[in-house]
Amino acid sequence: MAQVRAGTIKAYAVTAKTRLPSLPEIPTVDEAGAPGLYISVWYGLWVPKGTPKNIVAKLSDAAIIAMADPAVRMRMTDFGLEVPPPEQQTPEALGALQKAEIEKWWPIIKAANIKAE
Repeated sequence: MAQVRAGTIKAYAVTAKTRLPSLPEIPTVDEAGAPGLYISVWYGLWVPKGTPKNIVAKLSDAAIIAMADPAVRMRMTDFGLEVPPPEQQTPEALGALQKAEIEKWWPIIKAANIKAE
């Protein structure tokens, strides 16, 4: 983001369906001529399987509180990250996103014969 703003690199498109609020002048891949090339950046917190639900709830609540903080939101925006809406800030939503991403990318990984090391 800083390099784009400084003009040291040129961003031709964002790999999303909508423009970034932090860099609205950069077109989407659809607008730039590569329709459907959506590659998202996402993040989450994971815990070991079997972690008690009350611990998961405490971590989730702390993350939601942090993401609601204006200073944290601004810092994330500075990095080109978007804070997901509240309904997407749950452990269940993260699990659904991870599952959808695996289903999206697994055929490509398999076709490329990529092996885990």
